[in-house]
Order: sequence, then C-alpha cells, then structure tokens
Amino acid sequence: MGHTVLVVDDDAQVRKLCRNTLAGAGYLVSEAADGREALALVDETLFDVIVLDLCMPDMDGLEFLSAVRSGMPRLKIVGISGFMGGAMLHAAKLSGAAATLLKPFSPDALLSIVAQVLDNTVLKPPAM
Repeated sequence: MGHTVLVVDDDAQVRKLCRNTLAGAGYLVSEAADGREALALVDETLFDVIVLDLCMPDMDGLEFLSAVRSGMPRLKIVGISGFMGGAMLHAAKLSGAAATLLKPFSPDALLSIVAQVLDNTVLKPPAM
C-alpha cells in the first residue's frame, strides 16, 4: 500500500490503537500528540491522510484544520472526536475535513474510513 498517515491525538492509547491498526494494514504511520507537533510534521512530510483528534489542549483539531487549509487545500483529513457526543464532527466537516469518525471507533471503522478517503469514495450527505 505505502500510503502515509499522520495520527494526531493527545491520548497515547488512541494513537497506539490507530498506529497499530493502520500499520498492520500496510500504511506508513507517523504520530503527533497535538496540533503544533502535527504542523511541524506536515511542513516536513507529505501525508496522504491525517487522522485528527478535534479536541486537544494547546492547538485543537479545528485550529489545525484552519492553519493547513489555505496552504494545503487538497490534504485529506479525517476528524475524530467523542466530545459532547461528536458535536465537533459537524464543525470539522464545515472546516474542510474529508470525513469524520465518532469515538470510540473500531479498528475496522478506522480502516474503512481511511480507505474511503484515499479512494475519494466517502459518502456525502445529500444537499438540502
């Protein structure tokens, strides 16, 4: 496969779950513990997908999205959150995330959404 994925989450257990799941499926995985660390990595490496926690201290996922969107409009980002029942997920979609995933999620759900984002087959809700 060889696709590169950056996992950004302040929870080390979530990063480990994502890393093990994605690496086991053949993805090349890097990790960041917060948005600032992720920004530094994005400046150095071209990632195919970023799995981004939306609720983190210091620089949250929405701030990260805002910071990278202007310079990298095609960057594929999967927003993840369980905060307030996933209320942040809608904001992430409005801010340019390609897809979202409600925490807690299964390894299969993570693999599925990353594959869909890479294949540009994420189902879009119908326009209202």
